[in-house]
Amino acid sequence: MKSGPPRAVGELLVGALPQLEDRLLVQRIRRTWGAVAGADVARRAQPQALVKGCLTIVVDNSPWLHELTLRVADLTTRLHAAFPAVQSLRFSLGAAAAEEAAAEARPAPRRPRLSEDDTRAIDAAAAAISDPALAASARRLLARAWPPAPARGNER
Repeated sequence: MKSGPPRAVGELLVGALPQLEDRLLVQRIRRTWGAVAGADVARRAQPQALVKGCLTIVVDNSPWLHELTLRVADLTTRLHAAFPAVQSLRFSLGAAAAEEAAAEARPAPRRPRLSEDDTRAIDAAAAAISDPALAASARRLLARAWPPAPARGNER
């Protein structure tokens, strides 16, 4: 087995499941959306999906839909410069844009520490993976996704 520098989990996932590439790209676009499109646009519109080079953007009201339609050439140029896979834009009216932006702006809640039993279970699950780098990534993912232990009273 070839060993090299560490690779991002996203790279490993795309290698194993190429159909995830567009979804991961949309997530990267969403993270930089405010910088690329501008703060005013980011408050009213959010990237939704990328299909065959066409990025669908959900806009929360008709006036902004019209405004963005007028700005389509400029936005397409800026997005294509940052993300070459984006070839064109399609705008769609919907309420999800503002709600998704607000949800992404909220910090994720801190997860409680895993119990020793949980840690052992995660280690056992990851031990089945022969590639050490992939096993380490699986451990991190499992630790994040592991359901929290039921709350116990004030133990001292």
